[in-house]
Amino acid sequence: MSITGKQLIGGNWQAGDAGSYQAVNPATGESIGPELSFASEEQVRAATAAAAEAAPVFATTSLEDRAAFLDACAEEIMALGDALLERVSLETGYPLARAENERGRTCNQLKMFAGVVRAGDFLDVRIDSALPERTPPRPDLRFVKQALGPIAVFGSSNFPLAFSAGGGDTASALAAGCPVIVKSHNSHPGSGELVAQALAKAAEKCAMPAGVINFLAGEGNAIGAQLVTDAKVKAVGFTGSYRGGSALQQLASNRPDPIPFFGEMGSINPLVVLPEALRADAENIASGFVGSLTLGTGQFCVNPGLVFGIAGDELETFINATAQALNDQPAGVMLNQGVAGAYQKGADTLAQQSGVKQVAAGAEPGAQGYCGQARLYRVSAQDFLANLALQEEVFGPTSLVVVCDNAAQLTEVTNALSGQLTGTLHGTDAELGQHASLIRALEQRVGRLVFNGFPTGVEVCEAMMHGGPHPASSDTRFTSVGTAAIDRWLRPVCYQNSPAGVLPPALQDANPWQLRRRVDGQWQTGSH
Repeated sequence: MSITGKQLIGGNWQAGDAGSYQAVNPATGESIGPELSFASEEQVRAATAAAAEAAPVFATTSLEDRAAFLDACAEEIMALGDALLERVSLETGYPLARAENERGRTCNQLKMFAGVVRAGDFLDVRIDSALPERTPPRPDLRFVKQALGPIAVFGSSNFPLAFSAGGGDTASALAAGCPVIVKSHNSHPGSGELVAQALAKAAEKCAMPAGVINFLAGEGNAIGAQLVTDAKVKAVGFTGSYRGGSALQQLASNRPDPIPFFGEMGSINPLVVLPEALRADAENIASGFVGSLTLGTGQFCVNPGLVFGIAGDELETFINATAQALNDQPAGVMLNQGVAGAYQKGADTLAQQSGVKQVAAGAEPGAQGYCGQARLYRVSAQDFLANLALQEEVFGPTSLVVVCDNAAQLTEVTNALSGQLTGTLHGTDAELGQHASLIRALEQRVGRLVFNGFPTGVEVCEAMMHGGPHPASSDTRFTSVGTAAIDRWLRPVCYQNSPAGVLPPALQDANPWQLRRRVDGQWQTGSH
């Protein structure tokens, strides 16, 4: 497959009618061919119309057919071979090994959701049989979760595969039975198009409706606003900045028919280091922290941008070991000019805050491409508590160490935090047992608690939670990673005293899909 620069609308590839652009190699700053087109407003409307037309057909596909489609999506992405990996590397500056790992994650995620669909538990079927002799009589009631309809998915800048055209939002939406309109990220449009081609090929092979996958590119904020406010779009998945996400969320809320907006919008991911753990292993903890902080040039939403510790020799040993490792760090390639510029501005702004002192800085960027310099700062807990600006995310390899006077102040700064995706604690078992209030404070502010590890590396599995209280995500009750991500694209429907011939397969007495169902308070897998 070759990159065409076209839009995928209702199964057809067509050139965009709203201008053109080229991708840029962030390692060199040079443009990459071919010329790519932007979708017009009319083409955006055509894409949402195609998705809306496909929605009722796709929602009623059998579980096996839908699962086979998801498996085929993974197979077709793998069939793209090295061409996909090379394009990802060219558009993002990521090493080929990183691109290959992300491809594996993306394909395994699709296969995981195929398994979720085959099992059918996501439908959450519940049946309460009629009790005509009861006073008052109880009607026959049957509950099932059904697809919302067309979903707009906004690809992220930092995951060209796993959070983009064929990423977690798309995979979970398709698993739920929802067609997707992908808004490609302009940092890696060629990579996105190749994946969209693979998904379209899988849809055709599996005889899915033509509008099940749509892929659009657009300039500026207008296309995003148009998608979110289009009446045919029934929910939105977004991964990106707080500023962009909150603007789209407001649009979704202000519609005549408000729709769910599921945004993952950033986090500074506090890492707490307790004295006994540092006394036992400060240098290894520092080494692991630096690896997590600088992984992918710090361009992860779970990057540990904040460290809390208690003043003392143990913390100073950790800070010194971290500084020594960071001073040796080369400048890393950032995703695009905008990200690099925002990182530089954010790090400089942090450095200028009252009480903040620079502890370490890696090598300065060269003249070529868009690169970022690793940095480490420190500040007292008193100054941290007095300045909300110190909680602003700096998207890149920069972290701030907050030095607390004692354990009580450590809990106090934790209680001052806004919502986060993750919170990490390093401590011995005995030490952690003595800090129940600290753990509880952190638990209330994060979606995932990490013990004696590091937050980077989000496993795709049943038990993962990737979300958190505002502003980390728009709805703390849901995850964007793991099997529970499918719940975002479903809504419950109850059938009361329905004729048997009207019931969907999941609710029929014969249970043709052999689902595990809750019937009259008991789990059953057979017929009712």
